[in-house]
Order: sequence, then C-alpha cells, then structure tokens
Amino acid sequence: MFNSEDLKVFAERGITVEQATGQMSRYETGFEWLDVLSAATPARGIKVFSENDKKEAFNAFVSNSLKVTKFVPASGAASRMFRDLFNVLESGEMSEYGRNFTSRIKDFAFYTPEMFEGCTPMEIIDKVLNDSGLGYGSKPKGQLLFHRYSDDVRTAFEEHLVEGALYAKMKDGTISIVVSVSPEHLEGFKGLSDSVKERYEQRYGVKYSIHFTLQSPSTDTIAATEENKPFRKADGSLLFRPGGHGALIKNLNEIDSDIVVIKNIDNVVKEDFIEQTVLWKKLLIGKLIILRERCFDYIARLDNALKIGCKDDIVALCNEVSGFLDEQFCITLPEKIPYELLPVLLRSKLDRPVRVCGMVRNQGEPGGGPFIVRDADGCTSLQILESVELNPSDPRTAGLFASGTHFNPVDLVCSITDVEGKRYDLSRFVNDDAGFISSKSYEGRKLKALELPGLWNGAMSNWNTTFVEVPLITFNPVKTVADLLRKEHLG
Repeated sequence: MFNSEDLKVFAERGITVEQATGQMSRYETGFEWLDVLSAATPARGIKVFSENDKKEAFNAFVSNSLKVTKFVPASGAASRMFRDLFNVLESGEMSEYGRNFTSRIKDFAFYTPEMFEGCTPMEIIDKVLNDSGLGYGSKPKGQLLFHRYSDDVRTAFEEHLVEGALYAKMKDGTISIVVSVSPEHLEGFKGLSDSVKERYEQRYGVKYSIHFTLQSPSTDTIAATEENKPFRKADGSLLFRPGGHGALIKNLNEIDSDIVVIKNIDNVVKEDFIEQTVLWKKLLIGKLIILRERCFDYIARLDNALKIGCKDDIVALCNEVSGFLDEQFCITLPEKIPYELLPVLLRSKLDRPVRVCGMVRNQGEPGGGPFIVRDADGCTSLQILESVELNPSDPRTAGLFASGTHFNPVDLVCSITDVEGKRYDLSRFVNDDAGFISSKSYEGRKLKALELPGLWNGAMSNWNTTFVEVPLITFNPVKTVADLLRKEHLG
C-alpha cells in the first residue's frame, strides 16, 4: 500500500505508519452512525435563561479570577466567500449577483475611489479578487476589511481584538488571543497584528498577548480513490488534505488557560451592535464557571464519601450527582448500574472538560444543530451534529432536523483544566468514530476525503455540554461578500 518514499513523507509530517494504515481502513469500514434520540429543544436540552439565571451567571463572571483565552479559528482563504464572483470572471458573463455586487461597491469597507472609480462592473470584480487589485480571492477572511467607521476601517481580525477587550480582559489588563492560521497566511496576520495592536491597546487600556497557531501537517489525512486505495498525484506522491476543523483539537490542547472562548473569524459585527454579543459572552462564561465549580465540588464530596465508606451517604450523594448531571448536561445513566460501579461512573462523568454553547433560533442557516444522543456506554449526552453525521437510511433522520428549534452558531466557552488546575489532555475526550467521508476531486479526478471528528462535534464528544439560547443578534457570519451589506455590518 505504501512505498519507501511514502514512509519518508510520513516521518516529515509526524504521521506513523499505523495512523496512515488506520486512515485507509476507515475508507473501507466507514464510521458508525450515532444513536440520535432527539433534537435538543427548550423542552429538554436547551436552557432559556430567566432574569435570575442571568444575574447569577453575570455575578459569577464578574467575581472570577481565572485565565480566559479567546481562540479564533481563521484558517484558509476566503475563496468560498467570493465563489459567485469567481464564476462571473470564469464565464465572462455578468450575473444578477455580480450586478448587485458592483452596483453597491461603494457600500463596502474595502472601497476606495482610487481603486474603483471609472471601472466597468467586470473590472471591479477583477480588482476585488485578483492580485492586480485587492487580491481578496486568495486572502483569508481575517485580513479582509469588513467594516467602515467615520474615522477608520477594520478587518475581521481587528473586530475580534475589540471583542476581546470587552469580555476577555484579565485582572492585570492582559488579553490572551490565539488565532489558528494557514502557514501561507501567517506572515500576513503577523504584519496586520503588528500594525494595529498598539492602536487598540491605547483605545481600550489593555495589553494584547496574540499568538498564531498553525494546523499541524500530522493532522492532514490521506485521500483515497473511489476503490479505497491511496490517491496519488501525477508524480506518484500521496495527496494529503486538511483534516477539517477537527484537527484544531490539537491546537486547542496546547492553549495554557483555564477558560477558552471559541468563535469563528467571520462572526463579528460593527461596534455599534456589539453590546448584546459582549453581554451574552459574559453570561456564557459565568454559567461555565458555575458548572465547573459544581463539578469540582461533587468530585471532592464523592472522594470524601468513598474514603469514609458510609453506604447510605454514598447512595444519597450519587442520587444528587445523577440529578445534577441530568439537569445540566442531559446525562441520563443506564438503569440498574451495580452500586459498587455507580460512584466510579459518576466521578468519571464529572471529571471532564466542560463547554457551554450558545444556540440561536433556527433561521434556516446551513450547518449543525443541537441533539441528544445515546453514547456507547449507554448514557445520554448533548452533541452538536451536522446533517452528514445522521444516518440517511434511518426514517427518523428527516424528522430529527425538522423538529430542531435551534442552530449551532459556533459560540462556545470551554473549561479545560481539572480540579487540581492541570490542563486536561483533550485528545482523551475525542470520539474517533464521529468523523465522516466526503466526496471531492483533484485535477478532475474524483476522490474520497477523510474528515476528522469536528472540533465542536466529535472532537468534544466526551465533554460535559450545556446548550444555552442566545439572541440572534449575536450570530452574524459572513459566508458570502453580500453578507457585508447587512445592517449589522454597514451600521
């Protein structure tokens, strides 16, 4: 299957032969379908905060002294954001989408008279996309000008600096931000950071600690032919593909912080609309702190009860812990667990990373949603799933998505340290069976691609999870350039 040259490449990338062989086996066996019980809804699985809940969470946020880090996945070029404009250039025919875009070119933050004045619609599109102009077709979203202010224009990256100043500042005034970038975009991000950081430090009276992290080549996966053989390029070398967002669990695992806030690079708004975003980030962090402290308290109480050995006290405490796990994380235990195994099982459920995930009301956006599933150990849990992870031959599948009331906007706050303050090894909590195989092409040849368990899907499968409803105003992704014409981006 693999030759000596392949082995050299594996060594350079940090991939073992066993890992490579395992990837190829996945193409043969596929992945097991999850046992999905229902969509998570406000009836069960999604918490809708009362005013008292908000007050309690806000107080927990204000009083905490934990280290908070903002993690922004920002890998890859923004080519999909401009797909419809690329189609115009390639076809040579102006579409309605192209006409609408060019007719409103002056509304975009990246417009300047020097660049676009007097250009034809086709020339405008060419200058936006190609290196002879802005070169936005090959740049990452984080480096694109998103918003115009009366005295300034800002990139998406800069808007994340603003957000961080408003909810991630530590007691010493430091803001820790980690941004995952592709190797080819690293220098561009460093240059952008160096050019704007001081301005925002002075404006908000803070000090930024910004770190750029690269997706490791060891997380790339080997492509396969339709016959499940290693896909080779014309020169005979193996074709590797990025393993998707799931590969970022390795980057997350390297962050030295108690709490990590995760939000995609394109989900930002102009500062005029940021108030609710900041408020709800504080509430989610506060809720996370409450949950992690209760988990730690129950761990200590279980350990103490087991040390003393009073059966009645242990049974009473186990009932209390079971109720907490069910109420907060939708973890329901199998029936008839032997008494001697129950405290051990409960402690293992408590001693895990915790995440609180904001969920918005479903507005028909593509992407994943919140569900309740039954795990391999018989317990139930909350999971974020994409449609591709549900068995299409199961007659319940269409109904599961149809019954869903909420959508995953990738708005997560995560506790990644244990009761002793040590970082969890997050690789221990990944469900390796939660990946999937997709169909792609390379130079006109069809291939199969192995997608690792997604960062907020299978890579966090064995975390303790709570879903909280957040307002729609907190979710403003820029999937296409036309999204920048929404009021949250224009002001």
